[in-house]
Amino acid sequence: MKHWNEECAVVGVFGINNASVLTYYSLFAMQHRGQEASGMSVDNGLKIHTHKASGLVEEVFTPEILQSLQGQNAIGHNRYATAGKDSQCDAQPLYARSVLGEISVVHNGNLTNAKELRSKLIQEGSIFQSYVDTEVILHLIAKSKQTDFIECIIESIRQIRGAYCLIFLIDKKMIVVRDQYGFRPLSLATLENKDGSVGYVVASETCAFDLIGAKYLRDVKAGEMLIFQEGKEGFESREIFPQKSFKCIFEYVYFSRPDSLVFGKNVYQVRKEMGKALAKEHKIDADIVIPVPDSGLPAALGYAQESGIPFEMGIIRNHYVGRTFIESAQEIRELKVKLKLNPVKEVIEGKRVIVIDDSV
Repeated sequence: MKHWNEECAVVGVFGINNASVLTYYSLFAMQHRGQEASGMSVDNGLKIHTHKASGLVEEVFTPEILQSLQGQNAIGHNRYATAGKDSQCDAQPLYARSVLGEISVVHNGNLTNAKELRSKLIQEGSIFQSYVDTEVILHLIAKSKQTDFIECIIESIRQIRGAYCLIFLIDKKMIVVRDQYGFRPLSLATLENKDGSVGYVVASETCAFDLIGAKYLRDVKAGEMLIFQEGKEGFESREIFPQKSFKCIFEYVYFSRPDSLVFGKNVYQVRKEMGKALAKEHKIDADIVIPVPDSGLPAALGYAQESGIPFEMGIIRNHYVGRTFIESAQEIRELKVKLKLNPVKEVIEGKRVIVIDDSV
């Protein structure tokens, strides 16, 4: 059985009061990146507490649960819908106790050598409890002979290949790592506490910062490790790998929210420019331009503006149906498309229609 989790959402909050509440709202803002499961780990200075379950963010975290997750440091995860059977064990964060102490991790990405590493670790005696690539990383850390968690993490990530954004929570530290290709987005922001001290937020998309009032600082660089530690101002940056830029175009055309900055550019504006470029490349004589909502809307606007053909909303979306692409089976996707989208016959009937979708 193979599980995929390339398009998840990750968030890390460090040195900020009510970290669990801020993590909750950040995950809520990025619900579009994963609807199967949600979870978070919070460090209260004595212990790391983890709560995760299948379902949407607001279903997994009740006010009572958030109240029980106290601390200034937290990490969270929304899980992308997967192929195969749902598993509570596959929800993140993944938590473990090791010789060096407690560790919790969230991951967005896909390790291309996970199967190979898993087989090797099992032959060496490791016992796996999930199908996610992330557990491979925990086993590599546990087997490391290094005497410092950070060095264990560095040694481990040098053995993995693929695309990944990782956030680790350990005793009084948060460690962030982005692969050398920068394939998936990961951004850094600051947020001021009431006492004037400054904390940090790391998230897959900047729309999470907007919701909680954090100030976007910059993207985490490809191949970079950030180390946040209690008692130290700011953060330490290390170049673990040389940068090789291979950004995922699907983040722009479909996955990210239009109000997010992804790879340094606003998603809405990028999609609109794509529509304008499409109109220049393909000049078609038609009566109206309509989008497939919602992610096809900016491109359709761009196409209409560039071509001079009127823009109309010829398809209406039911917003109570979630994202159809990230369902686990084709038959479920087809059913949800019927539930989700309905044409406005009065707008399109008898017309020559240009339909702009995000990706086909």
